[in-house]
Amino acid sequence: MASEAILAQKQLIIDEIKEHIQNSNSIVLFDYRGITDSEAKELRRKLKSSKSDYKVYKNTLMARAFNDLGIDLNESLNGPSAFAFGEDQIAPIKILSDFAKTHPALILKVGIVDGEKADQAKLAEYATIPSREGLLTMLAGGMIGIARDLSICLDLYSQQKEEN
Repeated sequence: MASEAILAQKQLIIDEIKEHIQNSNSIVLFDYRGITDSEAKELRRKLKSSKSDYKVYKNTLMARAFNDLGIDLNESLNGPSAFAFGEDQIAPIKILSDFAKTHPALILKVGIVDGEKADQAKLAEYATIPSREGLLTMLAGGMIGIARDLSICLDLYSQQKEEN
């Protein structure tokens, strides 16, 4: 039987995992086997740039944390798993998906976005969504286009009125 000190230490890790889950808008479990140390550092830098990060915990501790929060991801916790989390819903998914394109050893397993479970297909779909900044740029471009078209229309209308 494990000693009280070891159990207390494991409970601290479980609490840390639960805190990451509760404070993150998206969570992604991925298989990191085959990623070199330099590639892992590169991935961590990319994630940090979007206020995201990843950690590697024992699957049993992650399973206990998920189960304590009522999230069932036990079937995805087979083999080594890393746990990515972030404030932005899409940023960690996009970064991991883009990284997986150039590093085929990285495999996305499952994710949780805004409290909803996302399988590999759903994660791939989320990865195609433009970033928040990209969406805002598209919105601004659309609004500028409408204002431009309106000004052209009003100018043509005023020219027509002047001729009459």
